[in-house]
Amino acid sequence: MRAVVAYTWARDVADAAVRQDGTVEWRKDKMSPGEDDHAALAAGLALTTDGGTLVGLTCGNGDASWALARGVEQAVHVTDATPHDDDAATAAVLAAGVRSIGAVDVVLVGDSEEHPGVPVALAAHLGWPAVVGVTTAAARDGRVEVVRTVGDLEETLSLAPPVVVAVAARSAETRVPGMKELLAARKRPVTRTTLAELGVDVPDTLVARGTRLPATAPTRVFDGEPGEATRQLVAALRNEGVL
Repeated sequence: MRAVVAYTWARDVADAAVRQDGTVEWRKDKMSPGEDDHAALAAGLALTTDGGTLVGLTCGNGDASWALARGVEQAVHVTDATPHDDDAATAAVLAAGVRSIGAVDVVLVGDSEEHPGVPVALAAHLGWPAVVGVTTAAARDGRVEVVRTVGDLEETLSLAPPVVVAVAARSAETRVPGMKELLAARKRPVTRTTLAELGVDVPDTLVARGTRLPATAPTRVFDGEPGEATRQLVAALRNEGVL
């Protein structure tokens, strides 16, 4: 089975600050691995453990060696792709990268909370089915068997390739590569390409009309000795009609 894992295709929202006037300032403009990227990579390695091939796919100014240091043998890097607020535009870049790799059975991508439209839009661009919320994946008799959580239920699904699998991490990454793996990653092959070479035009059609901080209730601090603070709290609750 031949699989592609997409990683480092968006900026880290923790690097964005919303000012009081509603403007957004990015402290860093660099693409970063998403919170679910390590889980998507683990699922890809599990799918290809018995003689399969796993290819990494990344874009923008992120570090292509991130996946190469974690077990991927080769990667494709779309170097001039820029961050998009439009999930469909991001998905178009990833789809073009997948097509450049050739025959592929499975594409794995992080089930991002910040960019939930990317996995399904990627599947639409490729014309493939998609399954989201996946926690584990395995190859079974030429099919892709996945486990996902839906509400209080755990489902096991068997899908015929090709398919897009969106993987949700159940915990943070536990094993971080050491210096040996990082140095080895620099020697592994990376095919660098551009949007023009891929023949893809991805206009960002999403227009941001404005941003603002969410409304918050005022905070009161009750100071003093415990007994006095408690009396202030009770009085405030009565004034608000809670008691």
